[in-house]
Amino acid sequence: MPTSPESSHSTAANTPAPPALPTPAPLPQMHESRRRQGVRWLVVAQVLFVLAVAAAGYATAAFGRTITLRTTAIDPRDLLYGDHLNLNYSISQIPSHLWRGSATPRRKQAVYVVLESRQGDYEAVAVYPQEPKVPANQVVLRGWVADTFRRSIRLRYGFERYYVPENTGRKLKPKQTLRVQVSIAPWGQARIKQVDVLPTSSNATTAP
Repeated sequence: MPTSPESSHSTAANTPAPPALPTPAPLPQMHESRRRQGVRWLVVAQVLFVLAVAAAGYATAAFGRTITLRTTAIDPRDLLYGDHLNLNYSISQIPSHLWRGSATPRRKQAVYVVLESRQGDYEAVAVYPQEPKVPANQVVLRGWVADTFRRSIRLRYGFERYYVPENTGRKLKPKQTLRVQVSIAPWGQARIKQVDVLPTSSNATTAP
């Protein structure tokens, strides 16, 4: 028997709609691919950083100006990091009257120390908050303020630690006077080239 249009419409209205299909979850392979890509970029960034540090160190040694500084060894043995010297330079403690800034220096402030040769070793003659222009007989070393006192300013330069061959550090006596050769690049970076132990007679004459 043919179905009337009214009955067909009623049957279609009573037929339930098919359930909605769930949204498929992202494929695990896609997550794994992204994770591996992130690891690759991280490794590349670390390699580039190491290469940049090595290149900067090589350029400092190749194009830098070498000066000598007086220092004393402090705590020549570190059980965690191996043998090394903690160096206390004569330019680490600067008299306050050498400060050339209009405002009082503050901790962690970047400063520029003007050094001049005095009997072969370089000593500080001025400290500026901005990099100054100096004559050929002077050199500028970048550092930062570690602490301030009434009559002096404590500075750090980033090369206060010098690693030495194993068991060498223990042969050095605390407060022993050393002469350190430092290479200073035109862009301000500095690194230690060599550390020499001064004879005992020199140590005696330089002691306060």
